[in-house]
Order: sequence, then structure tokens, then C-alpha cells
Amino acid sequence: MSASENLAQHAAVVYNPVKVDLDKLRASVTAAARAAGWDETQWLETSVDDVGQAATKQALDAGASMVITAGGDGTVRAVAEALRDSGVRMAIVPSGTGNLLARNLVLPLGNIDAATAIAFGGVDRAIDLGVASVTTDAGDVEEHVFLVMAGLGLDAQMIANTRDDLKKQVGWLAYVDGVARALPKARPFRIRYSVAGRVDRPAQVSAILVANCGLLPGNLQFLPDALLDDGILDIAVLQPKGVLGWLTIWRRVTWENGVLRRSAVGRRMIAATESSNERVMTTLRGPDIRIALEHAQDFELDGDEFGLVRQARLHADAGALIVRVAA
Repeated sequence: MSASENLAQHAAVVYNPVKVDLDKLRASVTAAARAAGWDETQWLETSVDDVGQAATKQALDAGASMVITAGGDGTVRAVAEALRDSGVRMAIVPSGTGNLLARNLVLPLGNIDAATAIAFGGVDRAIDLGVASVTTDAGDVEEHVFLVMAGLGLDAQMIANTRDDLKKQVGWLAYVDGVARALPKARPFRIRYSVAGRVDRPAQVSAILVANCGLLPGNLQFLPDALLDDGILDIAVLQPKGVLGWLTIWRRVTWENGVLRRSAVGRRMIAATESSNERVMTTLRGPDIRIALEHAQDFELDGDEFGLVRQARLHADAGALIVRVAA
């Protein structure tokens, strides 16, 4: 777009004051907006009471052509939830511990100027949103979106056990400590699940994860077939038995997904061990999944706790969000 075409446009920044250096962010956004010929930027701060949804709706009401989110994964998720199906683009200045969506979109981490340059000079890309409708332990029905991954069981317990002070010190490695805290208390639980409306299947699991995309911190390719724009959710049903089972899952994620899949020989090696892998980690794909739990379990979305749930229906809302990516 030319500067003359952009004169009527303005961006809004929804930022978490705890996560960002506001002076640096303001200077970078102002310079990039001015260079692109955009009008004055609107600034909206999140709070404990509003993690981003209300601020984003305020930006939409003011006619923002783009909402820039600056904060952690929770802020990005909240802004995306409010922008769902609005047609207004979202740009990201990664400022959190995991920066999960930014990693999957190959956006620059730790470089504010590079991120704001993409916001005002990049291109639009339509991606899917995961939508989770859950029944809480109290019996309430809630709907939330997720961009990267939803988790039930051990995955959510790990999130609950991760220390905020450690996250500030060592970043995403703090989740390793969360796993160590969660594992001794983890117990398999019974579920019934149905993918794409097929017949319910029973299972006893340690965790079930539903992914909109598959790259995790540390460049771990947890579900390498998961794509942000295919209208499909990728599902991992984890059923390890003891330490050996968890080691098998770890080998699959780090060695097979991260290394072997890159070559034809490696892919043949993966196929040769597929049956043993499936006993501890079954992968499924479909536009939606319904999960009913025998007992309420911890639930998480994009690294944020959402308490105990009794049942969940998750589906992909295809192309529901427009994001700004590098040209």
C-alpha cells in the first residue's frame, strides 16, 4: 500500500505492562507507523481484570485497521479471541516466555524493531483458530479460543506447577521444573473421545493434547503435521506406562520429529517403529474432537490454566484470524 492509501488507517497496540518495555515499544511503533504513513496509534493497556479482550473490542470500536499485541501468549490469545472473524489483522511483538504463535509464524523474537517493521510492512495471512467449548467442574459452559495447543491432564498440571519467578529467570526452561513437579502426582484417567463425529472410543490416558500448530519452545516439533491453515486439529493421546513410556515419547518428539523426518531414510526408520510408538502416543487428525472425562481434569490453553473441566468439544475455525507475517 502507498502512504496515501494508508492515511485513514490507524493501529492500536494492546500491551501487557508487566511484559513490555513501554518506552522502547512506543518509540519503535511510532517510527514504523510514521514511515508507513499511518495515523496516530491508539494505546491500550491490559490489566488483571482485562487480559486483552475488552481492550481489543475498544480498538475495534475506534476503527483500528490493525491490532498489535505486545505481551505473552495469554495476551496474544485474548486479542485473537476478540478479533475472531472480524477481518481486522493482528500483528505480534513477542514479549513473553513461550511466544508460541510467534515461533510457529517464524516471527522475530527479542527484536522489537524487526517485529514492528513486519506489522506495518509485512503481508496478511489467514490462519485457523482453535475453539474450545468446555463444561467446568462447577457445571458452567465456557467458550475460549486457542492458537497453538489445548491440553488435558499432565500437560495442564505442568502449567499449573510452573513457577512464575522461575519463568522470569530462565524463560521456557521453567516448564521442565513444572514437569518434574507434576509427574509424581500424575495419575492416568479415563476418557471417551470422538474425532469428526465418529463413534466414541474409550481410553485411559495421562494427557490429551489438541494442536492448531505443532512447534513448541526449544524448537520441539511435537506434532509436525499440524498446520495453522488447514482447518484441521492434530491430536496426541498420551498413554505412557512408567519412565520408559515417557522416554519413548521424548525420543519421538526430539529425535524422530526433529531429525529423522528430514530425510527419506529417516522416515523409513520412523515407519519401522511406528507400532511401538503408537502404544504410548497415538496421533489423530480431524476438524473437531469431543472429550468426556470420568473425573474432572486440569485444562490449559496456550500455556494458561483454565481450571478443572468435565467435558470439552474442540474444533478448528478455519481462516478466522488474519495475522501479519514477513513478506
